[in-house]
Amino acid sequence: METILIIDDEEDIREIISYNLSKDGYTVLKAKNGLDGIKKAKKNIPNLILLDVMMPEMDGIEVCELLRADETTRDIKICFLTARSEDYSQIAGFDAGADDYVTKPVKPKVLASRIKAILRRSSNPQEQVEISEKGIVINREKYELLKDGVAIHLPRKEFELLALLLSRPGDVFEREVILQTVWGSEIVVGDRTIDVHIRKLREKIGNDSIKTVKGIGYKFIS
Repeated sequence: METILIIDDEEDIREIISYNLSKDGYTVLKAKNGLDGIKKAKKNIPNLILLDVMMPEMDGIEVCELLRADETTRDIKICFLTARSEDYSQIAGFDAGADDYVTKPVKPKVLASRIKAILRRSSNPQEQVEISEKGIVINREKYELLKDGVAIHLPRKEFELLALLLSRPGDVFEREVILQTVWGSEIVVGDRTIDVHIRKLREKIGNDSIKTVKGIGYKFIS
């Protein structure tokens, strides 16, 4: 069974979530702050991290960025747990490399369903392993990106978004299709989230590679 690491400074939250996940058969690890969480993540390499955003000393956004920057932890699934529901914190979370976002308080059954969805997405790689276009080569299996022979690290959602656009160069992907494919139906995000990820991709691979089709979506220019 998969291992889940809970990083949250509130003991009651850690215990409640841990109790329910243990009943579902998961191996559960707990950390009360960001530094402790990073240490446990590196040591145990869990399948999923439930990460609180608002923590003292080091918040969840910084923890997520550090985990994504480390080769040993960059591919761990990360789901933010937070009482904050503002759009900007969701965007900040996804921009840092999060895979999902859950607002507290969350019902055990809802959290269990969300966790299953996240883990299921990681176990179903798309059929086409490697795609090459305009000097860009991506390997879905290894989550690697090369631009003119130079390796570029992308957070998971940026990678999946680019892989989607590259799967059919020249075709326009509607925003709704992008949301469903990259984030899944279980996750509620807005158009601004897509825009942020597109902006980050353009900064890394070039502004001329991805075109905005106003009112519809985006396409990779072949």
